[in-house]
Amino acid sequence: MKKVFITGEIPTKGLNLLKEHFEVDVFEGEKLITKEILLQKVNDVDAIISPLSTNIDKEIIDQAPNLKIIANYGAGFNNIDIKYAREKGIDVTNTPKASTNATADLTIGILLAASRRIAEGDKLCRTTGFNGWAPLFFRGREVSGKTVGIVGLGEIGSAVARRAKGFDMNILYTGPNRKPEQEASIGATYVSLDEMLAQADFITINAAYSDALHHLFDKDAFEKMKETAYIINASRGPIVDENALVEALKANTIEGAALDVFEFEPKITEALKSMDNVVLTPHIGNATFEARDEMARIVAHNTIKKLQGDQPDFVVNA
Repeated sequence: MKKVFITGEIPTKGLNLLKEHFEVDVFEGEKLITKEILLQKVNDVDAIISPLSTNIDKEIIDQAPNLKIIANYGAGFNNIDIKYAREKGIDVTNTPKASTNATADLTIGILLAASRRIAEGDKLCRTTGFNGWAPLFFRGREVSGKTVGIVGLGEIGSAVARRAKGFDMNILYTGPNRKPEQEASIGATYVSLDEMLAQADFITINAAYSDALHHLFDKDAFEKMKETAYIINASRGPIVDENALVEALKANTIEGAALDVFEFEPKITEALKSMDNVVLTPHIGNATFEARDEMARIVAHNTIKKLQGDQPDFVVNA
């Protein structure tokens, strides 16, 4: 019987499907799997199912001579050496679309939390309390009628745009390519990054990560933004230079930020934790029962297809 190793627990919806066909081993440690344990576990497996938090590099791949597929549990795949996997004839798959609604909801949620100071207000109510309603007390920013700039108008970016339309927001987007169909259906306007920085009241990052996007938002980018602007990142941490972000927030170069992902994840830049104008969430963009169940179903079906001689879906290194 073919062997599957799962580097962290996944919902039973996917696990039960796999157990119908294969010998399945799951790492169940309280902390993330270490590289040492991973090297021990993969030497005779036919498939690895890995969440984004597990790095599958050349050394891991070389340790698994029978490996035929790495099914990544997540839309991203920058945790895997996909080029080397292809050289070895190994398919790498991901779970696109399953995360779309959940991540778009979270993006809008933390945008609102930052602009209306929701987390800050919750903390106040639970600690010192407040003296009552007053005209100048705890003012935030309305989102209705404002301009949102979206970096990456893919599945998730488009879903964010549709939600933003519900607030009568003006939609700008930027990326390597124009997307006329999305522009027409959503009512979005394509602009350069510099134009977006200058015009947007809120900027949400919803692009798939690539080396070209590393520190796209740096000191120079923050200085081009409005002083009342907010940056929201529910994509990948390294797109934002967190040290530059800290300095921009301290200097009031921009007004606030909301981050679901972090440059040095799982570590969070210490200065961000003490800032009231920053909302922090622990990479929960697709952490819904619905999304995580669907992701489990996709990785299970991709693994079953590949190990039964069929072509899996969503191969990212074809």
